[in-house]
Amino acid sequence: MRLSIPTPTTSAVAIGPLTIHFYALCIIAGVAIALWLGNKRFVSAYSRATGIVSDVAIVAVPAGVIGGRLYHIATTPEKYFGSDGNFTDAFRIWNGGLGIWGAIALGTFAAYLYYRRIAERRDLPVFAAFVDALAPGVLIAQAIGRWGNWFNGELFGRPLKAAWALKIPQYLRPVGFEQYSTFHPTFLYESLWCLCIATFLLSLRRKLPSGSLFILYITLYSAGRFFIEGLRIDEAHTFVGLRLNQYVALITTLCGTAAFMRLSKRTR
Repeated sequence: MRLSIPTPTTSAVAIGPLTIHFYALCIIAGVAIALWLGNKRFVSAYSRATGIVSDVAIVAVPAGVIGGRLYHIATTPEKYFGSDGNFTDAFRIWNGGLGIWGAIALGTFAAYLYYRRIAERRDLPVFAAFVDALAPGVLIAQAIGRWGNWFNGELFGRPLKAAWALKIPQYLRPVGFEQYSTFHPTFLYESLWCLCIATFLLSLRRKLPSGSLFILYITLYSAGRFFIEGLRIDEAHTFVGLRLNQYVALITTLCGTAAFMRLSKRTR
């Protein structure tokens, strides 16, 4: 029998009246690690910043979840509106559907507004230094969160015959791919890519301008996501052969590269 990665037979467990979804657990675990690592890095650099990360997280984390969901709904409105849509599904985030760019955009904006309110009062560094401290932890959170897609049996790639291929049960296979049983485990590719970037950022010893680590995070993640997104076969809007998220990833990569080069040049 050919080796493959099995898809879990269940994505939730019921404890009395409470149903615990593994997708949600992955997100919670990722957020917890991101906060722990971010706080450790920020406080080690600025001892007066004790408790700031957790305070900002109270605003930023919910905003990130909302932003991620709004991005998903905006890019796949047919799932929630119109004759074939179900609007109530928009609130069932445990079924998957959090767009990372929406999550980062709204989460970062909310964090900036809250951080700016307390920065002067607490004599804190610029916001760019704050997000630099958080960047590696956020990547690790994304790496863990992607395993929620594994539990849900979703967002896999094209058919693949390899030892690391993901085995998908018949009822989860997209239309037109019913005859295939194993596919690219794109959740695993993205998880490993995020861990590689996090390791790289943590290994940097050279002092970079404030904001550089966060920009590197956005740029490198988007570059990898462009190729990983190209493997996926779930429904998506396409233009000239590329998926919508690939265009977003490409634009973000180019903008991030330009921002990093400009910041480095201006600092020199």
